[in-house]
Amino acid sequence: MAFLDPALNPVLQPLLNWSPFLGILVLALILSFLVTIIYKYFTNQEEMKRLKEQQKEYQKQIKSLKDKPDEMMKVQKEAMKISGTLMKQSFKPTLITMLPMLLIFGWMSSHLTYEPIYPSETYGITAVFEKGVTGDAELVVSEGTELLSDAIQMINSEEVTWRLKSSAGDHFLTIKTANDEQTKKVRITEDLQYEEPLGVYPKGGDITRIQINYNKLKPLGNTSLLGWQPGWLGLYIIFSILFSMILRKAMKVY
Repeated sequence: MAFLDPALNPVLQPLLNWSPFLGILVLALILSFLVTIIYKYFTNQEEMKRLKEQQKEYQKQIKSLKDKPDEMMKVQKEAMKISGTLMKQSFKPTLITMLPMLLIFGWMSSHLTYEPIYPSETYGITAVFEKGVTGDAELVVSEGTELLSDAIQMINSEEVTWRLKSSAGDHFLTIKTANDEQTKKVRITEDLQYEEPLGVYPKGGDITRIQINYNKLKPLGNTSLLGWQPGWLGLYIIFSILFSMILRKAMKVY
């Protein structure tokens, strides 16, 4: 979602650089607030309140009719009608928010999935080759990049990995075989930014993929939640559910 960078980076990038965790929290709060506002003003709140109260009443009746299956089925059918009506009421705000949310999720994914590669930090690049490709593969680096493994390596198990480190900036890494040559860009920075880690190339050449081996971003660091270390999406979902519940109650949204 690079086309969103000019609009979002000046506002959000400093926050993400300072604390990915805080950045996710703030984004979840802002988006939850906007979704709640749209939901409130693009639905008939009086009708939504009436339908939800009626739905609760049907649920109580269903619990009390466990020993009367025929009557319980009739009430369940009425409850399903109410659920269908509630879904129709929610359809318009869902349509309004869907595309912007998808775009922002794409931007978040491109900024919060991996840790950046810092200047002079050792990192890896892996080339994957077509089945049957043999011989040598050579990695040619641009100025400012130092190879920490042999530039020319024999192709074993259809892939080769090189270790290297680079100065700050964008660097172009070219992998060559006897019959093919492909280039992958890598960004070295102290900010929370990175290039797309995977390059996929057309069939017919020796090289099928080039992977920059980034580390996954852990917004909570080494802290875990019952053994789970959530990424940006897991944290966003937790925060957005919490904020949505609080905002809906505070703003009396049904």
